[in-house]
Amino acid sequence: MVTVEDIRRLTSTLPRSEEHLIRDRVKFRVGRIVYVAISRDETTMGCGFPKEEREAAIAAEPDKFEMPRLSDQRFNWIEVRMSAIDAEEMRELVLDAWRMAVPKRVAVAHDLNTAREDA
Repeated sequence: MVTVEDIRRLTSTLPRSEEHLIRDRVKFRVGRIVYVAISRDETTMGCGFPKEEREAAIAAEPDKFEMPRLSDQRFNWIEVRMSAIDAEEMRELVLDAWRMAVPKRVAVAHDLNTAREDA
């Protein structure tokens, strides 16, 4: 099971990422754009996700993904059960959400730096 600490460790390495406590919820933002939000009970993670892919993801893995609340369905967003994902899947979801929030050049520079470190 993924924890808030796992998410925090990853987001702390991402350029322009900031952690905030908003209405008793941990949220990770780039500027004013929230790209990951943790539920108050820390069982679900909302994250940036392409709207056009959301229904297919939920249909394919309904035990893992769910629709965001009605007021958030207009956004590129999905809810993920943290108990249903492992660290690698969390990493992929968070990085993709972060890439949606930062300027493209920032994401490219981060990916290049990460690739150099992995080499």
